[in-house]
Amino acid sequence: MIARRRSTLGILGAILAGMSPAGALADNPIIQTRFTADPAPLVHDGVVYLYTGHDEDDANGFHMLDWRLYSSTDMVNWTDRGSPASLRTFPWAKQDNGAWAPQVIARGGKFYLYAPVRVAGDPDTAIGVAVANRPEGPFRDPLGKPLIAARFGAIDPTVAIDDDGQAYLYWGNPDLWYVRLNPDMTSFSGPVTKVAKPIDYQEGPWFYKRGSHYYMAYASTCCPEGIGYAMSDRATGPWVHKGPVMDPNAASTGNHPGIIDYKGHSYLFGFHYELNFAMTPIHHERRSVTVRQFTYNEDGTIPRLLWWDDRGVDQIEPLDPYREVEAETIAWTSRIRRDRDRPYRWAPGVTTAQEADGRIYVTRVADRSYIMVGGVDFGRGAANFAASVARVQGRPTITLHLDRVDGPVIGTLALKDDAAPDWHSQATTVTGANGIHDLFLVFHGSGDALFDFDRWEFRRSD
Repeated sequence: MIARRRSTLGILGAILAGMSPAGALADNPIIQTRFTADPAPLVHDGVVYLYTGHDEDDANGFHMLDWRLYSSTDMVNWTDRGSPASLRTFPWAKQDNGAWAPQVIARGGKFYLYAPVRVAGDPDTAIGVAVANRPEGPFRDPLGKPLIAARFGAIDPTVAIDDDGQAYLYWGNPDLWYVRLNPDMTSFSGPVTKVAKPIDYQEGPWFYKRGSHYYMAYASTCCPEGIGYAMSDRATGPWVHKGPVMDPNAASTGNHPGIIDYKGHSYLFGFHYELNFAMTPIHHERRSVTVRQFTYNEDGTIPRLLWWDDRGVDQIEPLDPYREVEAETIAWTSRIRRDRDRPYRWAPGVTTAQEADGRIYVTRVADRSYIMVGGVDFGRGAANFAASVARVQGRPTITLHLDRVDGPVIGTLALKDDAAPDWHSQATTVTGANGIHDLFLVFHGSGDALFDFDRWEFRRSD
């Protein structure tokens, strides 16, 4: 039986504060190691690839320099895939800011990223396109110039390919525009067309087809923004307004939908600001991607959903620990916790880094921080745990707990000091690991940069 997601937010913080873990929250936002925004999920070869914008840690208004990528096969554990593209991907763009909302689509064995960026020497935003051979990139600009000129209100592109092979690119704030893309996906034919927009349309369109219905979801009626949607029986409209998917909330100035079907379930992605409010009660544009599962109505319409809460979605399938698991595969980290005096507070946590060769790893591992991996299937039992680490200092430990941050201990790996930057494996024995459990890797040591952590795996007892 697959384990259902448990409430884990702030359990460690609650324990450290002398509180009962019973008041802990759950698993939204789904990424805690960075501020993420404008989710653009892509389902490809059985994997969800989640492309996002990235709000810098110092952002007051929008400060965005690159795009990020995360992947999952169970909708609970998300693996950081690094930065597949940045403003440097588009040399003709302003480099100080402006990596706004992207979307990626696959066609003919290649992947196409569409993104709005500010044009050097122009006050407006244009849409660029970049191409990669893998979902993880790197993406490269084949045109050396914008695909969609700045004069067309070019912001928030969304792309889909119809059943007949015709691809469409929509975008726009405050108006809604589209073009028909050519099969090369880097040029278009025919005019740039403005369509009659739904009555509450603002920005952030998400265009897709499901069954016989075409959908246009979008951020609605600024500000604050909710999520609305319209439907049509043609890819080019007319778009018939169907109502709100989610009402606006005063705690969030913006929203941005991304909708997919995956392994028999339907999901809506968006964002809220809870990581920002963990740092400060003051609103900054430091957003955090969220997700909710829903079921379409029989006539294809989308039900009205409540505002984002802290509960994530149910795990689709358990994680196999008897293969190498990237350390940056995370359901939750200790970066925020719940305290008595206010809902959220910053806490010791981890982050991720990317080496020049593209390797992603966990770094800035602090004392009393942790990583939680959801729904790990140990089967009949594990005998050993091994971790690939580097830059070890201060004799840190990795203690392995089941189900809770203070749950049963199945083993402790005492890392040997080795400040060398080379990756190497260290191992320990484990006992009592069988069946399906949430796994907490809890870190202890002196300091806030104890070691770098690349991957881990268990070995069976039989």
